[in-house]
Amino acid sequence: MEIRSVEELMSLLHACRGAWDAPDRSGDPVDLHDHALQTAHLLRRSHPADKELQVAGLVHDLGHLLHPGDDPGHAHHAANAVRPLLGARVARLVALHVPAKRYLATVEPGRGLSPQSARTLTLQGGVMSRAEAAAFMDDPQAEAALTLRQADDAGKVVGLDAGIMEDWRPVLELVSAAQWASGIPS
Repeated sequence: MEIRSVEELMSLLHACRGAWDAPDRSGDPVDLHDHALQTAHLLRRSHPADKELQVAGLVHDLGHLLHPGDDPGHAHHAANAVRPLLGARVARLVALHVPAKRYLATVEPGRGLSPQSARTLTLQGGVMSRAEAAAFMDDPQAEAALTLRQADDAGKVVGLDAGIMEDWRPVLELVSAAQWASGIPS
């Protein structure tokens, strides 16, 4: 699936209300809607000028909605879906949020993960080899992907008010418009 309009993306983001990262709800304690808002909110606070990073935080787990139960592939499903609308950088950050988890688990073995993230780490490839970690850090988006991952890990707080989805429509429109204005094919 490719998302081609902000309206279509907003519909999917609203559909995340009551959708979970694990179809049996055994995963993280907040639904995909609240998780998206919390992740994007944390990125807005820490990187207010980087709208693409914020938007990547908002859409990074859409793959769980698009292909329920495919945890190993959810990042790629989301990246492929948003690339036409939001561009190559947002898609790359979304795709890298799982390798970023693997990298952090490699370099910080005692780093706390949510119970669901700890369970899915093995399904997603486990800790990285030295060569995989070096290749990850060679990616020009590695640092931003690590920032996204840290917000992803922190954005799982039951009851945290991180605003409403409609507040993100202008940011999505801005990032989408910049993608179209650049004329760079995604």
